Amino acid sequence: MFSDSKDALQICVPYVLERLRQHEENMNDVPFFLGVNGVQGIGKSYLVASLAHELEQAAHDVRTVVLSIDDFYLAHEDQMQLAADHSHNPLVQHRGQPSTHDLSLALSVLASLRAKQETSIPSYDKSAFDGKGDRKPQTQWTHVNQNGQQPVRVVVLEGWCVGFRALDATKLTALWTDAVKQSTQGNSYRGRLGHNRLENVHFINEALKGYDSLTDQLDALIHLDAEDFQFVYEWRLEQEDQLRRERGSGMTNDAVINFIDGYYPSYELFTDPLRSGTFGNRDGAQLRLVVGKDRRVQEVIKL
Repeated sequence: MFSDSKDALQICVPYVLERLRQHEENMNDVPFFLGVNGVQGIGKSYLVASLAHELEQAAHDVRTVVLSIDDFYLAHEDQMQLAADHSHNPLVQHRGQPSTHDLSLALSVLASLRAKQETSIPSYDKSAFDGKGDRKPQTQWTHVNQNGQQPVRVVVLEGWCVGFRALDATKLTALWTDAVKQSTQGNSYRGRLGHNRLENVHFINEALKGYDSLTDQLDALIHLDAEDFQFVYEWRLEQEDQLRRERGSGMTNDAVINFIDGYYPSYELFTDPLRSGTFGNRDGAQLRLVVGKDRRVQEVIKL
């Protein structure tokens, strides 16, 4: 979690409230959709939970629901089938990358929330199948907008790839070629893109195009940006250790490192475009918080 979470909230709460005010002036009763992006272990879940709690306090009284892109992962059986169908591609041998989410389910949930209908929010158990994960049964899903409940005004969608946009083929190939070159020149290259085949990376990029249907629904985005991608290894190891202690099962440290390796090429490919803004000319719709290894906010940039 953020070691300086109060400061992060002091930045995010007024930002969200101002964007919500502008949104409701223009859109009447349509809920406000906020995306939150950040690498694994950076503190997304903690921040959005704290943000939702603050928004729902009496001073603001804004009913908020938090969704995680993780909760839309394919069910275990479907993920195993995807891995088998693309056994040559190490990037889809476990959950994580674009193509491993159930976009139809995600879109149906967002559509229901947008229409202010009673909505069931799926949940995913990352500890199932020795850390490979599986979707929880529907009896364990959360229900919002039920009779007698205050209608949801803010929908938060958080996840490591929320807001990412696919690259054109020329740009993708150029970045991959440069990464391969760096990977063969001594030990200075710390990434993973250069250790993957172009066709495997292209598969992920093509799948990411489908995620525009989620990104295009966002009214604003908060980007928790690590000063160094390498921080993700330590952060994710800490996260999995806590999960094992809480639930009694989870991935080994070697499995966690292998797991992160599968995500890392996307950090290399899609983070810089996100830093430039995912909404084009929508001024002020994106807030970038740059954080150090201690997860403290070092810089705030509004796009």
